[in-house]
Amino acid sequence: MPITAGNRTVHLWALCEDVVLEPGEHEGELLLTGPWGTERIDSANPVVHEALRRMQLGPVLPANIEVPPGEPQGRAAACLVLLPLLTRLSHLLVRTLGLDDLGGPLLSVSPVSPTAPFALVRLPAGRRVRLPAGVSFSLGAKGVALESSDSPYRVVLHRPEAVWVVAMLAWPITPADASAALPLPDAVTRNVLDYLAAAGMAAPADAGVP
Repeated sequence: MPITAGNRTVHLWALCEDVVLEPGEHEGELLLTGPWGTERIDSANPVVHEALRRMQLGPVLPANIEVPPGEPQGRAAACLVLLPLLTRLSHLLVRTLGLDDLGGPLLSVSPVSPTAPFALVRLPAGRRVRLPAGVSFSLGAKGVALESSDSPYRVVLHRPEAVWVVAMLAWPITPADASAALPLPDAVTRNVLDYLAAAGMAAPADAGVP
């Protein structure tokens, strides 16, 4: 099914498969144990409990987390509580760029280091970017994987459309030109590039590179 301008991108969070969530010794305490040790969350509110429980099961849109009955916070306020925590736990989370269609996610970004801050920043439309040197590609059951010794993340491209965007980075190109060259909605191309940049798989091109 082709991606159309009517399709909306969605930003999803999930716990890494090797992260175990369990209650701590004290009321409201949660423990997340992963390959780099244990993270402790003290006095976690019901929204945090529910969000992390669902993130164990797969990718979740934080805005869709149900606020438990009787919880005084509304959904918007709950997200304000949740998002700073997810930023702190970024080294334990898989970030996924999805679409509101039935074709599956576009790409996912998984941490491979305990120091893996993931911050999405919109690339300037006129700034040239390209694949950094040393990025390797491998084909697996879930798609095409991108890895680099200089990046604390591993990116998996799940759909051909994400591969098309990466292919544009073989040479220096601006996000605006990449969007114009591909048969994809501008928002899709730009979001894929933003995820790649946040994962260290799209870097500013040297001004001297033709």
